[in-house]
Amino acid sequence: MDKINILIIGSGGREHAISKALSNSRSSDVLFAFPGNPGILEIATFADIDLSAPHTIIDFCKEMNIGLVVIGPEQPLSDGLVDKLKAEGINCFGPNKYAAQLESSKSFAKDFMKKYDIPTAKYANFSKNNETLAHDYINSVKLPIVLKADGLAGGKGVVIPETYLDAHSLLDEMFTGKFGNAGDKVVIEEYLEGEEASIFAICDGNDFITLAPAQDHKRAYDDDKGPNTGGMGAYAPADIVNDEILEIIKNQVIIPVLEGMKKEGNPFIGCLYCGLMIKGNEVKVIEFNVRFGDPETQCVLSIFEGDLAKLFYSASLSKIDKSAVRNIAKSYSCNVVLASKGYPTTYENGFEITGIEKAQNSDTTVYQAGTKIKAGKLVSNGGRVLGVTAQGETLQDAINKAYEGVDQICFDNIFYRKDIGKKGLK
Repeated sequence: MDKINILIIGSGGREHAISKALSNSRSSDVLFAFPGNPGILEIATFADIDLSAPHTIIDFCKEMNIGLVVIGPEQPLSDGLVDKLKAEGINCFGPNKYAAQLESSKSFAKDFMKKYDIPTAKYANFSKNNETLAHDYINSVKLPIVLKADGLAGGKGVVIPETYLDAHSLLDEMFTGKFGNAGDKVVIEEYLEGEEASIFAICDGNDFITLAPAQDHKRAYDDDKGPNTGGMGAYAPADIVNDEILEIIKNQVIIPVLEGMKKEGNPFIGCLYCGLMIKGNEVKVIEFNVRFGDPETQCVLSIFEGDLAKLFYSASLSKIDKSAVRNIAKSYSCNVVLASKGYPTTYENGFEITGIEKAQNSDTTVYQAGTKIKAGKLVSNGGRVLGVTAQGETLQDAINKAYEGVDQICFDNIFYRKDIGKKGLK
């Protein structure tokens, strides 16, 4: 294929990793980004567009001869940006608004899985208009249970109460606006035990290819304690997903999703993120995302070999070219998230960041997430600030290199877990 100009939407560590991989692709020409971040804009040109005004994106794509738009975050997908761009003949790597409900509505996803016999936890859906029924349901089931805000909540809308009192209190918080409109409906489901894993399937509506399996670390503190976050680190490949488990995932999860979406009249094109619980040879879906997950993307793409631009472009045309992938895991990788102290609740920003240049070498990359330039200096600007990602011949090697990189970086109120990847060493 000829080289194409690409526009990437997003500003986090995930988009930084995608931008870096696309910029290294043989099939990519000029890379544009909106809104980007200081790291992304070192390798991409800023696109002067407005997400709230799709016509500005359409005009930009036509003026700059954009061959592909890659949408990183979930909100533009759930808002139907793909539908608007495709109506103008602009290729997009990402699902349409209907298919994006697999992430934007937990109740839609659970009902979809039930309809198409995709293994998942037992559950019940309740709206805030049925608050009494929801409380009665909590009293009728055994603990532990999981409460999930139905809508998008930045990866923070999932809680696991330890007592019935906590469960009722947390349910009330969701129904009274802790997560905004996302909590107008709540999914209550059984707690699943086992090992978590993340699988990214690059889909063209009919066929797919999976990238390296990863394992995220959602809890804020070491030993998987504390509140859920958007992710405090990850490693890949996760050996818990062996060949046998991967075949189960393909046959029981990914293929049924693609076939189900075709039956619904909305073929799934884009990255299907499968958040899974694995126990023995049993696999159950915890959640779907309809885009790359953060921070797993930083690990998965840092060990990917191939032409990512060609893979995304061919998938967007419903003709996925698997020859674009040479190796899904050339080594092991570990990503440690450097966050602001207090994340995921309250935290302060605006602190100067130093040491990134010292941390980076041939095996280590620092992906920027919550950063900005202020008075000519790079400063913290979010809950998750940086992702230090390293590669190694073994997982232990990758972990050691990642933390060596972490030791080089400083900013006030820095916070991170010390045990990323430890589970993979068992």
